[in-house]
Amino acid sequence: MQKPVSVGIIGSQFISTIHADSLQHCPHAQIVAAASPNKEHLREFAGKFGIPKTFTDYREMLARPEIDMVVVGVPNALHCQVTLDAAAAGKHIMIEKPLCLNLAEADQMIAACKKAKVKLMYGEELCFAPKYVRLKQLLDSGALGQPTLLKQSEKHDGPHAAHFWDAERAGGGVTMDMGCHAIEFFRWLLGRPKIKSVYAQMSTQVHGAKTKGDDNAILILEFVNGTIALAEESWTKLGGMDDRAEVHGSKGVAYADLLHGNSIQTYSAEGYDYAVEKSGSTKGWSFTIYEEAWNYGFYQEMAHFVDCVRLDLQPIVTGEDGRAVLEVLFAAYESAGTGKKVTLPFRSRAAKPYQLWKKK
Repeated sequence: MQKPVSVGIIGSQFISTIHADSLQHCPHAQIVAAASPNKEHLREFAGKFGIPKTFTDYREMLARPEIDMVVVGVPNALHCQVTLDAAAAGKHIMIEKPLCLNLAEADQMIAACKKAKVKLMYGEELCFAPKYVRLKQLLDSGALGQPTLLKQSEKHDGPHAAHFWDAERAGGGVTMDMGCHAIEFFRWLLGRPKIKSVYAQMSTQVHGAKTKGDDNAILILEFVNGTIALAEESWTKLGGMDDRAEVHGSKGVAYADLLHGNSIQTYSAEGYDYAVEKSGSTKGWSFTIYEEAWNYGFYQEMAHFVDCVRLDLQPIVTGEDGRAVLEVLFAAYESAGTGKKVTLPFRSRAAKPYQLWKKK
């Protein structure tokens, strides 16, 4: 019997708990180590998931020869350096979205992984969410005809950690945080045709005291095949998480609500925690999600990359896909800053996307 893929986790907080939970549901993976500079969080994290080895310096973990792959769940500003170090250590890498802060970093990361001959998977779980996978199957089968309009919206009342609010560390606001989901979701649904143009409107409606990034955004993407895609992203929606999509075609239409269709209508005077999105009050009436990490595709995403490492397969969402998303993010912030449609390919030397929006 083939030995399990040995996994090291870099990070010990919110997203890393989802990564660890997902990996523990994968029969071909074994978490052998975790790294985080926060000793208290690291101790609690390792204890919760029974991880035998811990490191406060991730580079010490990367030196361990038994580790086959690493899963990276750290703030955006650290993505590039961690990836470069992991590639140099010969580890396959699953990196959380967004890929990094800018296109130069993206090129460095992709080149380093190619040079080291390690796999780089871009973490877009919506490509694995069962309801959205079925939506794509409907489209691919011809049941909806030729796609004409795609829609995706993701909304809640704001992120759970301070680094998301810091546009310098995150690279932007809600567009960087959640708009990246919509862009790759659209590309994946359509089979990744080229994007012709981007138009975006962004604003800071509610959280101006917390961030200089955007907390509401609308993006319109035009693909070369004529399909139009509309993304609505918000950090100002009260009452918990909302994630839904629509596919309109020449012969049909399909609506997929990722959460409400799979939920339990609940009233709670005390409230409770969401498993995936720690956002929004759950006191009073709310929609309780069950098997939330599975429903979002995290289990399937991790199992897929473990199989890629184990069986030498190509990930269905790659570092190159992450770079393509980042290019669209830069074009979107440029559009929001100028009030004009921006055509692709788009190049920018800006260090962070939000700078193109704030340059005026």
